[in-house]
Amino acid sequence: MEVRDILRDLRESRGLTQEQLAARVLVTRQAVSRWETGETQPGPETLKLLSREFGVSINTLLGSPRTLVCQCCGMPLQEDAMISREPDGSFREDYCRWCYSDGKFAYDSKDALLDFLISHMPNQGDQPEAERRAAYDAYLSGLKHWR
Repeated sequence: MEVRDILRDLRESRGLTQEQLAARVLVTRQAVSRWETGETQPGPETLKLLSREFGVSINTLLGSPRTLVCQCCGMPLQEDAMISREPDGSFREDYCRWCYSDGKFAYDSKDALLDFLISHMPNQGDQPEAERRAAYDAYLSGLKHWR
């Protein structure tokens, strides 16, 4: 789905006119019209306002052009409900809601996350704990939060 269709569908599903949406995100009705015809797209700050207004991530507003992955634990973020939020309600698309919530990270250190993973993730190959820990550590070390 294209951005223009997503914005129109979200607006219409909430029973808003172009003028009402424009007032809520501080733009003109003509700007909303141009988004919905595909002539232009909202800028970064307006996307943040639209995200907050509609309760969806910016990635969703843009038609999910990228696969989001939690930059703490590595879990794919396939639905907006999995994405963390800041205390003001805005989405924090780099993290899952289990690793980051209410402005705080759940794990104080990579070792704390590794301990959690070792105790909660299935051990399908019956690998020794040290081997599993090393594999998880190598993966996590490539994520933004642990660099």
